[in-house]
Amino acid sequence: MNGLETKALTLAYGERVVIEGLDHVFPKGKITVLIGANGSGKSTLLRSLARLLKPRDGAVLLDGKAISTMSTKAVARKMAILPQSPECPEGLTVFQLVKQGRYPYQNLLQQWSAEDERAVKKALKTTRLEQFMDRPVDSLSGGQRQRVWIAMVLAQETDTILLDEPTTYLDLAHQIDILDLLYALNRNEGRTIIMVLHDLNLSVRYADNVVVVHDKTVYAHGKPEEVITPELVQKVFGLECLIMPDPVYGKPLCIPCGKGGRKDHESLRAVDTQ
Repeated sequence: MNGLETKALTLAYGERVVIEGLDHVFPKGKITVLIGANGSGKSTLLRSLARLLKPRDGAVLLDGKAISTMSTKAVARKMAILPQSPECPEGLTVFQLVKQGRYPYQNLLQQWSAEDERAVKKALKTTRLEQFMDRPVDSLSGGQRQRVWIAMVLAQETDTILLDEPTTYLDLAHQIDILDLLYALNRNEGRTIIMVLHDLNLSVRYADNVVVVHDKTVYAHGKPEEVITPELVQKVFGLECLIMPDPVYGKPLCIPCGKGGRKDHESLRAVDTQ
């Protein structure tokens, strides 16, 4: 089953190598979350997957074909990318921004079509933005604006969606709203979703597959319950923690061992082993 994969991928900024010789396959039809410490290269890897960063060596393959050999529009018909903190031109309405997602299907012979109109309206409905379609994007709240960007991505109607920290700067309620929306897209439509998240607990709650980026490679990957351990968190994040099952979702729950309001350390470990 084809999907997105890397072959001997090396990424660098000047002389600084960030990812080196990476061979990795991202499972199709699943939610994969890239996690790792700041500066580990997870966003760099995502940008390379989206063809926003040219590899120093190796290749990114999409459905068995190197994306470097594909046209920009050909890639955009198969894979959509939402970068971190995108900026919208002042005064642009929700509908005007979302319709930009249909760019890959436009050419000199085929301009705006009934199919384009259908795709945009479906994206607006999925993201619950129909009532805001004539509003300027910059008049909306942060959570609403993020949904507009996701609607633009959905209008591309691609099988694969890449997102770089889609919950950045949002409060907890809006973070859950965005992640629930992406989860529903995966479960209801089978979209492959690959995203970078900073919050470890939200990452493992929503991920089918976690990819831990550390030391210039994928240090570990797999189901959250198989990957996330106190030893891994210590190694990758330099943080002592306890890991226990989330009482609601059953996924690993990371409890950082900081100093604020801390109980006796041994009693915490006792809870961890129950």
